[in-house]
Amino acid sequence: MKPDTLTDGIYRVAAKVGNRDLFEGIWPIPHGVMLNAYVVKGSEKNAMIDLVKDWDGAAEIVDSKLNELGLSDGQLDYLILNHMEPDHTGAMALFVEKHPNVEILCSEKAVPLIKHFYSIEKNVRSVKDGETIDLGGKTLQFFMTPNIHWPETMMTYAVEDGILFSCDAFGSFGQYDHCFDDQLTKKELDLLIGETERYYANIVSSFSSFVLRGIAKLEGLTIKQVAPSHGIVWREEPLTIINWYKTLATYMDGPREKEITVVWSSMYGNTAALVPFIVEGAESEGIPVHVLEIPQTHESFVLEKVWRSEGLVIGMPTYEYKMFPPMYHILDILERSHVQKRKTMRFGSFGWSGGAQKQFDVFAEAMKLECAGVVEYQGAASEEDKRRAYEMAKEMAKQIKEA
Repeated sequence: MKPDTLTDGIYRVAAKVGNRDLFEGIWPIPHGVMLNAYVVKGSEKNAMIDLVKDWDGAAEIVDSKLNELGLSDGQLDYLILNHMEPDHTGAMALFVEKHPNVEILCSEKAVPLIKHFYSIEKNVRSVKDGETIDLGGKTLQFFMTPNIHWPETMMTYAVEDGILFSCDAFGSFGQYDHCFDDQLTKKELDLLIGETERYYANIVSSFSSFVLRGIAKLEGLTIKQVAPSHGIVWREEPLTIINWYKTLATYMDGPREKEITVVWSSMYGNTAALVPFIVEGAESEGIPVHVLEIPQTHESFVLEKVWRSEGLVIGMPTYEYKMFPPMYHILDILERSHVQKRKTMRFGSFGWSGGAQKQFDVFAEAMKLECAGVVEYQGAASEEDKRRAYEMAKEMAKQIKEA
């Protein structure tokens, strides 16, 4: 594989990572993920923007692409680190060994992280917001964009070429044979849509207010390409991904899509019995409904659908006086990810004693959920329970539709 040319003197050196591991140790990547680093060659100096983790041979692949560009050992002048997370810096010790005189540029808050993660202090310099460096015909400018999604994050902008190197912002899961948005096959485009929204919900959603601040900060730039560290490079319609992220960020406080996500779990089928009635009630108002069973569905995919949906239906039984444990975990993930202010209802069965509702109420308060009601019953659901569940879901869908 050869480097991808973004424009004269600017290249993507990328590696594809498979699906055997979990991203960040949590999120499944059934379609893999791209690790993108970039090279900017000026007439006087050369810079590399971000690195990779030595994951599925990524470091070796990137190194071979550097050789293709004539940048073997010691021929890079700058290493620019937009973000310190190890998927972008894991190969740093090896890189510095091969380029011992490289100057490492990063935000002020990244300097101690370089020391603590990699014991590197030599040739490390922090840059200020708006500062530039001249490579000879190529000017790079730095913009501090904290908490997208670590406090030390920044973005780098190639001034003459209008290319924004955004690291984790504007990224996505998935492997792609093509580098650019205008090259994607229909299959790749279909994959990109779901994997971008899942990536955002899993990785970035908690920091949505900072995403909006970061986007506002970039408004004065002429952006001709967006080059993130995961996924594809956007060159034909670079504003598409920026506006897409802006929309995803607004889902935290709303408005969201007029959809309902039903997340349910059941021990012996008594809670499950209400699911078709709830779905039927919601769909009777023409509202799209996503139905996800727990624990059969990983929280990564639950978070993706819940993040975009205005309505949330939670179904779980009581288990030993408390909430069914897999659903407790799901709600913990949703609460951590700042899922809030959804129109909500809950349903579930209990055996000799209830108790799930008490724990659910704590989550509902923390997440500021607008609870329409609860259908809870002992043992098997009665016809009245089924009717109430249908009507409650129908009314919630109607309110969502008319809002």
